[in-house]
Amino acid sequence: MRGKWLGAGILLGAWALATANAAGPSVAEARDALANAVGYFREEVSVNGSYLWTYSEDLTDRRGEGNATPTQGWVQPPGTPSVGMAYLRAYEATGDVVYMDAAVEVVHALHETQLASGGWDYRIEFDPDNRKRWHYRSDVEAGDTERGDRRDTSTYDDNNTQSALSFLMQAEQAFDGELEEAICAVDYGLTKLLAAQYPNGAWPQRYAGESRGEAEYPVTRARYPDMWEREYPKPDYRGYYTFNDNTIRDVIGVCIEAHRHYGADEYLAAAKRGGDFILLAQMPNPQPVWAQQYNAQMEPSWARKFEPASVTGGESVGAIRTLLDVYLYTGDDKYLDAIPPALDWFRRSSIDENRWARFYELNTNRPLYFTKEYALVYTDDDLPTHYSFQSSYGVSSMIEYAERVMAEGRDAINQAAAREATSDEKRARATRLAPAIGEIIDGLDSQGRWVEDGRMDVRTFNRNVGRLAEYIDLMSAEE
Repeated sequence: MRGKWLGAGILLGAWALATANAAGPSVAEARDALANAVGYFREEVSVNGSYLWTYSEDLTDRRGEGNATPTQGWVQPPGTPSVGMAYLRAYEATGDVVYMDAAVEVVHALHETQLASGGWDYRIEFDPDNRKRWHYRSDVEAGDTERGDRRDTSTYDDNNTQSALSFLMQAEQAFDGELEEAICAVDYGLTKLLAAQYPNGAWPQRYAGESRGEAEYPVTRARYPDMWEREYPKPDYRGYYTFNDNTIRDVIGVCIEAHRHYGADEYLAAAKRGGDFILLAQMPNPQPVWAQQYNAQMEPSWARKFEPASVTGGESVGAIRTLLDVYLYTGDDKYLDAIPPALDWFRRSSIDENRWARFYELNTNRPLYFTKEYALVYTDDDLPTHYSFQSSYGVSSMIEYAERVMAEGRDAINQAAAREATSDEKRARATRLAPAIGEIIDGLDSQGRWVEDGRMDVRTFNRNVGRLAEYIDLMSAEE
């Protein structure tokens, strides 16, 4: 009889183990993987708390958007601020001071490389001699106020400065306002960000402390130019009003985030002026959408040699989503007024099912393309491969969301966004996430690295750390 009970016990134990494994990795396994991955990144990859985009296995080949030296980091996502956000998420999920320390190192890296103009360059440098090529906030605070021939251009393109400020604000909040380096960098950076705003509410792609007078930059509505050049005119587009790469969208997002954190009216006013600019920048009929960039006369203009004066099926999506964001935050219905005609334009301008051109010719609405030799054409059979000239651009999901917001109204949308998930919903989410977490844990090598085709991709690190943290958070809530 004893043998039967023993056999049954063994079978029951095996069944329980199999059931546990089928349910997904344990919290302990996820915590171990998280600790190993972050430990390797901090000890072996970090340069003074900064990070790049990709690394070879032996760390000798290091790259951001371009090649980098062993003393450099990168700001543009998925670089330094994005890694910092992953560390914050790990700290919030676990409460482990190791991740807090890792996030503080990122804060220090950004504090030390903040420019006198308030933002950050793409590339940040930690070699003492090479650092002399930039003019930093710390130089100004030490009495060195003359830039000379040093670099001091804050970059708003590609969510560069915006991602840094967003991370620093969230770090400050995570540490209850006791992180002095974050406080100083945020206060200085936000002040300069507001100074960079044009009288009409726009922002440029880059800012180096230039004045923003209304005489030079009049407040007026967008218009079609009398003529536009078909050959690339090589403009200096750094000061143009810029939607390209969601520049203005990301800045307005930072202003809203700053108002939410600090409550200062100046941040809300800047966000509303940004929304007002989007209304001004909407082109008149027959193309009531937006251009990638505008000159001071509010005319669509060339930027790079493959970005013509045109309206865009790409960045217009971000413009509409930003209007929705500003409406949901402020409650001002005027930010919805521009949306219905823009949605109608999208519905009639697709080039195929769920596909739009990046550029449409002014007035005629014909799709514009380039050859590999950068000749402007109407055909799409010889496109350069480094740039998106056709895509879905998130148009369908944007239209669905815009229609929902306009149908349900601000209160319903905001309440739905603020609703906390129920225990059953969290449990279901953990179950859905479990297979991916198992793959993440299994993909970690003995050194704590995720290596893909001989390289470490920081996007993979950020994504996996975020998923591990979410899983730990969800599973811990069940304990």
